[in-house]
Amino acid sequence: MIVNQSLVTDIKTIISEAKNKAIRLVDYERTLMYWHIGRRIFEEEQQGKDRADYGDYLIKFIAQQLEPEYGSGFSKRQVELFRQFYRTFPIANALRSQLGWTHYKMLLRLDTDDKREFYIAEAIKNNWTTRQLERQIHSSLWERLLISNDKEDVLAVARNEKQPSDAKEIIKDPMYLEFLGLHREASYYEKDLEQAIITHLHDFLLELGNGFAFLARQKRLHIEGDEFFIDLVFYNRLLQCFVIIEIKTHKLTHQDVGQLQMYVNYYDRYEKREFENPTIGILLCAEKNNAVVKISLPEDNKTIIASEYKLYLPSEQQLIAEMRKEIEKRGTDEKS
Repeated sequence: MIVNQSLVTDIKTIISEAKNKAIRLVDYERTLMYWHIGRRIFEEEQQGKDRADYGDYLIKFIAQQLEPEYGSGFSKRQVELFRQFYRTFPIANALRSQLGWTHYKMLLRLDTDDKREFYIAEAIKNNWTTRQLERQIHSSLWERLLISNDKEDVLAVARNEKQPSDAKEIIKDPMYLEFLGLHREASYYEKDLEQAIITHLHDFLLELGNGFAFLARQKRLHIEGDEFFIDLVFYNRLLQCFVIIEIKTHKLTHQDVGQLQMYVNYYDRYEKREFENPTIGILLCAEKNNAVVKISLPEDNKTIIASEYKLYLPSEQQLIAEMRKEIEKRGTDEKS
């Protein structure tokens, strides 16, 4: 008797999906439980608000009563988080079932509602694990996008209320490639960096942003008997265009800009179809001079983007300095 081989595979898929659904449901119920505990604590605290130390006393008392019976998940620090959880997210119906308690604990660390809203929308849209959410927060994704975009546009794209119309709404500068595991003090050939990116392609796609799909590596072009090789080729379904990436492990030069412009022109003339948007070129470089990039390109350029890569995540001080520098540059551009 012959049995369809796909039968067992289908059954395993059903079991796996059911298990994952059950895990998500349990995690969501646990999150709701913590929210209700936080609300009850907050209500009790308000009754004794005339006593300045009542809140701290209450948290400590509850932890002493619960931790011996329910374990470290109800320590003083955890009980404090329950109260903070309710105060930060006071509407139970607004809690998202796609996010677990660990997601929400990370979101509680953020200092503004806009930032939390952005990461919630991105985490749900991209199905981020807690590790991926943590990495994006630590890499300051929100702040990096704000450097070159309006806050309302960034939020609208995250919430799917607006499709990105400009590559800069998605592509970040700088890009953080700490997941490659390369040391900043070492020098690398471009092929080494390219190979590291291919090895960690999933993480690189996450850093690139929404809607990217990998198409080719070392794409060969034949132009009147001459051969050229494009480092990496992607497609972005949101922008509906090809995205070419050239890697430069040195300080960017105007010759690099010209080379990438040629590749972009080739794709626009021979690869792009009528319904697709113009090809975007990204120069991923170790260092750049913005003035050189600006003067090497047309004033209305929207297709060539130079983005520095960093092999380590930024410190808070570095990020603040970068944002201040960008604000000052905008002020100078507006005056000129």
